[in-house]
Amino acid sequence: MLDTEWSDSWRGAFRIELRAEAIGLAWRGWPVLPGTYPSASETGEPGATWIKPVPAHDDWQERVGAHPQQVAAWWTGKPYSLLVATGTMVDAVEVDDTLGRRAARLLRASGQPAPIVAMPNGRWLFLTTTSDHLPALLAADESVEWHSDGGWIPLPPTPFEHGVVHWRVKPEIWGWRLPAAATVHDVLVRALSGELSRTIANQPMLAAGPSAA
Repeated sequence: MLDTEWSDSWRGAFRIELRAEAIGLAWRGWPVLPGTYPSASETGEPGATWIKPVPAHDDWQERVGAHPQQVAAWWTGKPYSLLVATGTMVDAVEVDDTLGRRAARLLRASGQPAPIVAMPNGRWLFLTTTSDHLPALLAADESVEWHSDGGWIPLPPTPFEHGVVHWRVKPEIWGWRLPAAATVHDVLVRALSGELSRTIANQPMLAAGPSAA
């Protein structure tokens, strides 16, 4: 259910929560940005298709690192989704549900929690410190998307197609410290390698043809 379908009281409470989250993250130094919002002004008219947010301002890169007071002013009087710019203090690796669940299990087993965001489209975001590269196995996989310099990601409780972005693992569990990119990348590589191995193992064996005389 999207904002345009909510009662006035729910709509107001949801917008207040988005503003509070944006201000709280800004005070912790996170590069928050206003994102487009599924209201009539953003979709063109009530009932129009809403998929996901993008930066609300063309000069969004110049707004990175704004003071929390400025962030509070942005979210006052007009609803915005909550985005965070990547490549300055936070990166994110986006994966599908299968790889996300496997990697999350490996992180728990190793005692290395990492902030994880789940989106209603079945995609997961693993948040890390910034990095200048992605391991080749991850970079070559079409289902993996790296959000780094010049990008952005949505954070809870941003509205999305068919639902709302939410935390699977909140940053508080990590003490608000982002895990090293290399650590999370290694876990994702292990998870992807295991997935590929299972796929190969489950493929049917082809019958051998007659040998040449």
